[in-house]
Amino acid sequence: MVEILIPRPAATVLALRDRPEGFEVLMLRRNLNSDFVGGAYVFPGGGVDNADAGSAAQSLALGITDEEASRRLGLEAGGLAYYVASLRELFEEAGLLIACTPLGEPVRLDDPDVVRRMTAHRRAVNGGTMGFVEMMERERLFLDLRGLAYLAHWVTPQGPPRRYDTRFFVALAPDDQIAAHDEGETIADQWLRPADALAAHERGEFEMIFPTIRNLEAVANFASSREVLEYANSLASVARIEPRMLTRDGQIVILLPGEPGYDD
Repeated sequence: MVEILIPRPAATVLALRDRPEGFEVLMLRRNLNSDFVGGAYVFPGGGVDNADAGSAAQSLALGITDEEASRRLGLEAGGLAYYVASLRELFEEAGLLIACTPLGEPVRLDDPDVVRRMTAHRRAVNGGTMGFVEMMERERLFLDLRGLAYLAHWVTPQGPPRRYDTRFFVALAPDDQIAAHDEGETIADQWLRPADALAAHERGEFEMIFPTIRNLEAVANFASSREVLEYANSLASVARIEPRMLTRDGQIVILLPGEPGYDD
């Protein structure tokens, strides 16, 4: 009997910024040697760690309670860990920190000394010599979840060696910070309009996986980052999407719930 892997909880975030030609989303290229979608462009994100659900991490979250987060995600409990994980991963993988002071004032990281200190902190966190929560406590910062909006819920289909149960969020990128890939799990970073990323993929110049493509399609027609956030916040509920992979005439076909053949 083939073992069916239980998907690991994960969170990812579409970091957005506005430009005169339209809003852009931050995308990172996975390391070519990665055993999961190596070489593909993705949004910053990763697995939800035990620490994300710990009391220390959740005490540093401002703007939403676990009860509220769980209700939004359709869970009985533990929803806040996904919100925490999304911003932790954004910092670790892209160097962007959406945080605020104990008084709720957004933190600005445009002072050179602060930038150097936070850069060192990021290296320590990614190197495993400092925990993310420890860094936040040392800097007396709180994760600012007030602008984080829940967009989508995708589950890796049965078959791949790794499976994730991923919640997708959207957030405005801090305008005083510069995104940078971590040179480990990710090897490149790029800001792109969703339509440009999709067009590059169609030309075979920009590798992306199915959920990334579909989430870009979901927001591509909006004119600004604010419109994307308003759309995500307006969703009464977010459907759980678990594609199915079938082989037809020697070709792999991906089916979504509701499509002909999905329930066969």
